[in-house]
Amino acid sequence: MGIAALNPFHGLDSSPMPIHSPWRADFPGILALEAEGQTYLDSAATAQKPQAMLDALLGYYAGGAANVHRAQHVPGERATRAFEQTRDQLAQWLNAADSAHILFTRGATEAFNLLAYALESEFQAGDEIVISALEHHANLLPWQQLAQRRQLNLVVLPLDGAGLIDLAQAAQLIGPRTRLLAVSQLSNVLGCWQPLGELLALGKAHGALSVVDGAQGVVHDRHDVQALGCDFYVFSSHKLYGPDGVGVLYGRKAALQRLKHWQFGGEMVQQADYHSATFRGAPLGFEAGTPPVAGVIALGAALAYLSGLDHAAVARHEAALHAELLAGLNARPGIRLLGLPQVALVSFIVDDVHNADLAHLLTEQGIAVRAGHHCAMPLLNSLGLSGAIRVSLGLYNDGEDLQRFFTALDKALELLR
Repeated sequence: MGIAALNPFHGLDSSPMPIHSPWRADFPGILALEAEGQTYLDSAATAQKPQAMLDALLGYYAGGAANVHRAQHVPGERATRAFEQTRDQLAQWLNAADSAHILFTRGATEAFNLLAYALESEFQAGDEIVISALEHHANLLPWQQLAQRRQLNLVVLPLDGAGLIDLAQAAQLIGPRTRLLAVSQLSNVLGCWQPLGELLALGKAHGALSVVDGAQGVVHDRHDVQALGCDFYVFSSHKLYGPDGVGVLYGRKAALQRLKHWQFGGEMVQQADYHSATFRGAPLGFEAGTPPVAGVIALGAALAYLSGLDHAAVARHEAALHAELLAGLNARPGIRLLGLPQVALVSFIVDDVHNADLAHLLTEQGIAVRAGHHCAMPLLNSLGLSGAIRVSLGLYNDGEDLQRFFTALDKALELLR
């Protein structure tokens, strides 16, 4: 079964000192779910939102909504200023050289599709796009479809026994025909940081463009995109404690200049007549139509909230929760973890128990976890699995959440075995 067979050991202490979250009260959604009898352990799918973000969202609408970049009136100017302030905040968050390197999309999935269409002219038949075996569908299907449209070779980097992209094999597979390398920073199934430095260096040595899926990674650490050295970095707002419907695409200046426009209309146009048009460069040239104005402004509020936290304290809290989760799962016979998860989440299977049956019994007890293939169907198929249970953590989770999960898990397994 490959990496699914790892972590079979048992017998660890599953009753550590209680872990409390000092930020839990900042998230009304998590408190509302708790009052409803629900324990939310699915933050890798989408995170609950801080009150500061909710206030900004309501404030924008209640204070007078307006479109951006289109009017000189007061509400329009106010909305534009707030919208562009978020772009500035993101440039600081990622240490981008300039806020013009930040593009807004309507989700991470749209950002990957933007890249796949806007870079299509860069490829010729027989060129190679390289991905890894653990990619989320969002960072697989756009490249798969581009390969089919342009008669390209889609090369899949295999994983080693720990669930990491195998660097020795990557060095053999990334070569002179590689035009683009697209890999995840932190696996949404395996929970392990990938060796991006080495992988990006391999791609750069052959002149390949690089795309990093940071949807999970951006939540659990601060990443310097200039130090990372990637051409593009993609993530979604809703996992970073922000609103739905907003994606972020960072691009290096030289890489952004290689993009061809892919959506047309609205303020992305520079000059237009009935038979021809010219278009703006990045960022506005790739933000056709009315953008998610409220969502972008609310993302700025979420970033301001996160920036005000003690990042070392958050990291310690998440690490302690993750260690307690690992210990509790490893102490229960028949549970096998996928890979060697390092942060925030754990995916697991139980011998002779179907993941859907277990998820159903957990749901009946008010435990919100994810079951299935986690939008990484090829990875689960390669492991010979129809699915797995995933428990994922946010900074608002605490030890009591995990104890409720373990109690429900024990009851469910008692019924299923």
